[in-house]
Amino acid sequence: MAREAGREAVRQTNVERPALKCPEILDCRREIGQDDCRTEKRTGVPVTQLGYARVSTLDQDPTLQLDALAAVGCAKVFEDRASGARADRPGLRQALDYVRDGDVLIVWKLDRLGRSLPHLIETVAALEKRGVGFRSLTEAIDTTTPGGRLVFHLFAALGQFERDLIQERTRAGLAAAAARGRKGGRKPVVVPDKLQRAKDMIAKGLTVREVAIRLRIGKTALYEALRTSAGRQMPAESHR
Repeated sequence: MAREAGREAVRQTNVERPALKCPEILDCRREIGQDDCRTEKRTGVPVTQLGYARVSTLDQDPTLQLDALAAVGCAKVFEDRASGARADRPGLRQALDYVRDGDVLIVWKLDRLGRSLPHLIETVAALEKRGVGFRSLTEAIDTTTPGGRLVFHLFAALGQFERDLIQERTRAGLAAAAARGRKGGRKPVVVPDKLQRAKDMIAKGLTVREVAIRLRIGKTALYEALRTSAGRQMPAESHR
């Protein structure tokens, strides 16, 4: 019974909270270029720890995450029952709106927060700019410590490295295809066989619109193919 009562206290979702004023010591840290994340040791004010838990379906049980977050002292836990691929997660949005300068947002595992590595890096970087720390219990990452910030910056560097590799491979593939005479982009809708059939139908008195309907291709695409084939501008046709 006591355990259940404790869990309900952890999972309260009242998001109304006055903004905390930044301590004078934090202003001094910003002036000398140090990070905004404050700790109880720096300010003498207890740090507010907030949790975020997510499961992908209604059938999954978030108890393991909730118990872990309660064990580290989270004052509130925001929850989502949604796929990590979704960008519009109400619980995550509430958590990001609720956190204030000096708070720490805690998750059970990294994949509970970000739908991808770039999204995870973007979210944590935005928290850091606001002076909000981030902890992941499973991976033991804590951006309020120098070691934790180092690890996360390595993640960010790896994410950028991955994006650069993808761009480099894409450019190399396009260059190799061009060297073999292949052009990028969509394949033509009007292939030579259809183009010849279209010309024969037009020669028999059908309009371009009628030919396009019979061949199941777009009228604009057919006009373009005919213009390219003839090497001249086709006269405008009345729509009938």
